[in-house]
Amino acid sequence: MDLLPSSAGAYGGKATEVYRMALSSAASAAAYAVLARSMARELLPEELRAAVRWGASLLRARFGCGAKEWRTLVVRSQTGGGSGREENLLFDAARTYLSSRLDPRAMRRLGLTLCTARDEGGLRSWTKRLFLEPGDSTVDVFDGVEFTWTSVQKSNGGGGEKKCASNGESGIGGDREFVLMLSFDKEHTDMAMERYVPFVITSAEETRQRERSLKICLNEGRKWFGLKHHHPATFDTLAMDPTLKQSIVADLDLFANRRDHYRRIGKAWKRGYLLYGPPGTGKSSMIAAMANHLRYDIYDLDLSHVHSTMLQWLLITMSDKSILVIEDIDCCCDAMSRAVDGKKSKTPALIGDKDGGVSADIMEIPPPRARNTEVHTINYKDRLDPALLRPGRMDMHIYMRFCCWEAFKTLAWNYFVVDDHPLFPEIQELLAAVQVTPAEVSEMLLRTNDPDVALRGLTEFLKEKEAGKE
Repeated sequence: MDLLPSSAGAYGGKATEVYRMALSSAASAAAYAVLARSMARELLPEELRAAVRWGASLLRARFGCGAKEWRTLVVRSQTGGGSGREENLLFDAARTYLSSRLDPRAMRRLGLTLCTARDEGGLRSWTKRLFLEPGDSTVDVFDGVEFTWTSVQKSNGGGGEKKCASNGESGIGGDREFVLMLSFDKEHTDMAMERYVPFVITSAEETRQRERSLKICLNEGRKWFGLKHHHPATFDTLAMDPTLKQSIVADLDLFANRRDHYRRIGKAWKRGYLLYGPPGTGKSSMIAAMANHLRYDIYDLDLSHVHSTMLQWLLITMSDKSILVIEDIDCCCDAMSRAVDGKKSKTPALIGDKDGGVSADIMEIPPPRARNTEVHTINYKDRLDPALLRPGRMDMHIYMRFCCWEAFKTLAWNYFVVDDHPLFPEIQELLAAVQVTPAEVSEMLLRTNDPDVALRGLTEFLKEKEAGKE
């Protein structure tokens, strides 16, 4: 049957109208989708969005919805060519990061090597490293997104030269050269470049910081001389009030993680601690525990033979992430007397009111770039000029007390792994009655390996103290 012209025109008009309506609906849906995505980015926290992405990826994998389009980043050990070849720092960071993520219990084959590294002071340290053998791969999950690392062997033209990292660390995998490939879903390209790669670099730096050998530096003239720092003190083994210990650890962690915050508010990234109390209460052990906790080097500044011109060089040449220690500042050097409220107070001649750590009467220098943490120890706090005790100079004042019951329990556990004993109630009463330092208690516990004999000796010692007090 032939279609009449009028009927054909009417049919074509309806089809056009339907097409326009469908196109308008699709445009509206796309606009709503863009608006919803923008609102989700603004209103929903990143953790929730990551969970949604993770769930969506599981659904796609379960029902086979859409084939993934992958992107791959090639991370080579060196960049450039010929004589202009340079070590790729991202390659070193990636292998350090992967070494901390690889689980030998979950993979059938892994490479193992022993690396050596020297810090800027020339101290050498040894570290075991796991690495992917060529042809192997591992999956790393970051915020619900999978990133696949693959090791691929590369022919080095028969050179057979052993590769060395830029930090002085001997290469992984002997004299074989290989590249690392990072693969991920195309839709996560921005996350990979803007968040995951920086996360890998930051994590690698934190790993190196934890593994490196700490050093303690002593000043002589205008130079520092470094030695390995072997002090085993940690906050777990410190004999002190647990509540105070927790507050110190929390303060250190908050400070260490706020470098960008200090920069944003225009404040030098440093924090001062004053440790004061009777001799033998653990001030030096506290400093060692701080260094081990933060993984910072210690610079022990002896002011007794330092002149103003020397001090400037000493402060400038300190390394990054370090602790400047000035012990016994009430007696370590000749002090100048100041009248404060009719009393004499002592202030070391090279430390005054200037935030850079140098008295304005002596010289002016900007705050040292490297002095992140500053620790002062003193036996008697009231001997110091109040100008040195203010916030910004000494931000946290920590009183190192005589041995309390909780401190004794820590010592008993450290020495004998004992948390209960028939003599404990008597020792608790004696500690409440007499003043004894943790160093004195430690000396009594060190005299024998038998906990019964040691605790009886400590009890007699405390009783003698109590009798002498009366």
